[in-house]
Amino acid sequence: NRRTRMFSHIMLGANDIQQSKKFYDAVLGALGHGPGVIDDKGRCFYITRSGIFAITKPINGEPAGNGNGSTIGFAAADPAAADAWHAAGLANGGTTCEEPPGVREGAAGALYLAYLRDPSGNKICALHRVG
Repeated sequence: NRRTRMFSHIMLGANDIQQSKKFYDAVLGALGHGPGVIDDKGRCFYITRSGIFAITKPINGEPAGNGNGSTIGFAAADPAAADAWHAAGLANGGTTCEEPPGVREGAAGALYLAYLRDPSGNKICALHRVG
């Protein structure tokens, strides 16, 4: 039975690549990932064995905007990592959104969640499955 990944990469639009790189270097660094790498087109890539996260100025030249109802979740090893992720985001240009970091019960069971908006307004989350 061959298993495949659901996602190859996720790319978000950003209005200021350097500001967004500083933010994502901090929040992804808090989860144990290395800094992003800027390519010759000015895009920033975070490459891991399980996939790629990238930020770019929109190719059509229009301003980047966030998707209403869209959220990208990053895996956190434990609640402390999610809290460190949240704090790193706030210290590097992000803003808090949703409820404060904590456990929420739902159809997927108990989840420890922390939410932020990045410098371009994209909604992101750190998630740890409890138990």
